[in-house]
Amino acid sequence: MAQASSRRAVAADDADDGPRIERRPSGWRIRSYAAARQVLQARGATTQAGFTAEFIPTGYLDHHPILISDGHLHDEQRRKVGRFFAPAVVRERYRPHMVACADALVARAVAAGGAPINELALLYSVEVTGRVVGLTHAPVDRMARRLEAFFRQPPFDIEKPDLGRSRQQWARAAWNALGPLLSFYLADVRPAVRARRRERADDVISHLVDEGYTDRDILVECLTYGTAGMVTTRELIAMALWHLLEDPGLRADYQAGDETARFAILEELVRVEPVVGHLYRRVSEAFTIRDGEQEWDLTPGDLVDLRVRDTNTDAEVFGDDAMSICPVRHVPRGVHAAGLSFGDGAHRCPGQPLAIMETEVLLTRLLVQDPVIVRSPTLGWDDLVAGYTLRDFRVRLRRDQPSAVTP
Repeated sequence: MAQASSRRAVAADDADDGPRIERRPSGWRIRSYAAARQVLQARGATTQAGFTAEFIPTGYLDHHPILISDGHLHDEQRRKVGRFFAPAVVRERYRPHMVACADALVARAVAAGGAPINELALLYSVEVTGRVVGLTHAPVDRMARRLEAFFRQPPFDIEKPDLGRSRQQWARAAWNALGPLLSFYLADVRPAVRARRRERADDVISHLVDEGYTDRDILVECLTYGTAGMVTTRELIAMALWHLLEDPGLRADYQAGDETARFAILEELVRVEPVVGHLYRRVSEAFTIRDGEQEWDLTPGDLVDLRVRDTNTDAEVFGDDAMSICPVRHVPRGVHAAGLSFGDGAHRCPGQPLAIMETEVLLTRLLVQDPVIVRSPTLGWDDLVAGYTLRDFRVRLRRDQPSAVTP
């Protein structure tokens, strides 16, 4: 078991020390916050290479998936879906549902005397994301299991040819994905699409229907939102709760603070413990990056590994205590409080306001029940998002009845 503290809890299997800019046989590793932002903001000079984007077949799709599109197409897609994730929209449209969902799940956990946090976080994040996307036609627990099953894939190494997989591993990856993908389409996506074609709602699927997306196109987009909404937010919830329960001072600050203060703590936590540990870009046009007084020329074909876990603790940006959790940390102008945990540039995650708010809503209600750790989480690693997983995390809830929390 790893030990959480006021410092980073996760030491990934691939963690290593190295120079701020490192030339590799496959391309580059970048640990400098400033240089990483230059890569992410190099519009038109790079393409998406993370999340196995370069291995996703798109020839049979009428619309390029938003996760792996670039350039003007991506800008247009982001502009149109951005309205679903704007902070004001998240607060007004989705927060009441978050509150109702969190209250119900916490009440169920209180009645049971405790809960496995990774399961509770899974159900909560899938239900919240499902409401935003429009996947509301099947029981949440069943949809969550289908999404979980789809993402159970053999390991891979993005820096190696063919992801470093053997033919047998590729066959197993296809086999593992096919059944859950078909089930997800038949039980979750198709009923939602049919309903939205008959009558539109204010959700992502209705928007995609209006844009002329086919059922196949919509299925791929739903998987994208499922990844962001389930895989990453689930881990953020568990990691944040772990830190709060292991650090009484941080927990006291969280519970005594207003919503703004709680958001600041969560952003600091995800800076130190980014769920997505690496972002990858493929250079398509030559350009130059700078770090201090040094320059490096990136050439077409280079794979760039932006090591978010390192960029987010760059002492030149976040101070000598960058590995520590400091909710009132002062950062230079233009630096994101969460570092690059939600990316930057054209592919910056639009769901940050949603993820932070849904995490705050659930944790605020859980902490009122005075949770105590029964079993600390077991750390794992997910190649798809290049980040950690927390499993077997269980808490006991001491109170007999839920206490009221202001909505």
